[in-house]
Amino acid sequence: MLRDRLISSAVLLAIVAVCLWLDANYPPRGVGGVWLLPLLVFFAGGTSTELSRLLVHAGRLVRTPVAVAGALLVTLAATIPSAWGLAGEVYPPDCPVGRLGWIVIGGIAAVGIVFAAEMSTYGRGPTGAIERLASGGFIALYVGLPLAMLVALRGLGSTSAWGLAALVTMVAATKSADAGAYFTGRSLGRHKLIPRLSPGKTWEGAIGGIVFAILVSYGCIIWLFPALTGFPTGAPWWGPIVLGVACALAGMFGDLAESLIKRDSGAKDSGGLLPGLGGVWDVTDSLIGASLPAYLCFVAGVAGPVA
Repeated sequence: MLRDRLISSAVLLAIVAVCLWLDANYPPRGVGGVWLLPLLVFFAGGTSTELSRLLVHAGRLVRTPVAVAGALLVTLAATIPSAWGLAGEVYPPDCPVGRLGWIVIGGIAAVGIVFAAEMSTYGRGPTGAIERLASGGFIALYVGLPLAMLVALRGLGSTSAWGLAALVTMVAATKSADAGAYFTGRSLGRHKLIPRLSPGKTWEGAIGGIVFAILVSYGCIIWLFPALTGFPTGAPWWGPIVLGVACALAGMFGDLAESLIKRDSGAKDSGGLLPGLGGVWDVTDSLIGASLPAYLCFVAGVAGPVA
């Protein structure tokens, strides 16, 4: 189990590292985030597909293709401002929609698609339109909105490097909390955190995860930001602490949210695509929980002024 987990993690990290290297060194027309789009589509599509299958396994009514399409629509709506850069233009700074507004538009459009799918077949198929509306809308927004915030985080700053550093720091802090909780819990865990939802999680593991996240946040903000941007961050001493705690706690919340649905669906893992890790959702659960708190931390100045 541990061997499979380490192998899957190594392969996944290698793929992510290549995409990040391309994004940092060869951004098309200077537009950051383009090389990360395949990863974004993979994680959004994989997570929404696995969530849909879990609900179907539990006897819920879901139109899987519609739910997945909705999740992808919301996620990719955040990339619309990048289209101006790819066309050689500058995104209008006075645009009333702004940048985050596209995410809202994508969310409304996704819910509209879910409704349209039910309207087009109503009276000619099985009943249960309300349940399919609820499940499809939930999947589209639960997956799409947080992953779209990762795109927004990548777009922070007047330079591409600043947003890339923020994104890498957020992911590193969140996933290091996962790893820290796992290994600390295995070695020192005695007191169960919430055994009804996740029997393997302990208070000792949670504390270890928070400590790991703070240390990684310090490392990234002190060394990674200057390495990528070429200038010091000017971060306050408390910034990495706030970011580490926020990413760790929100990531744990996201993990427990997945556990809630898995337990209620009678499933142990969300899928088996990643041996040792489980499914795609088992990778994105903590990122889904931490994306908004991390975004708010960065715009509040935990890594210094957004440059």
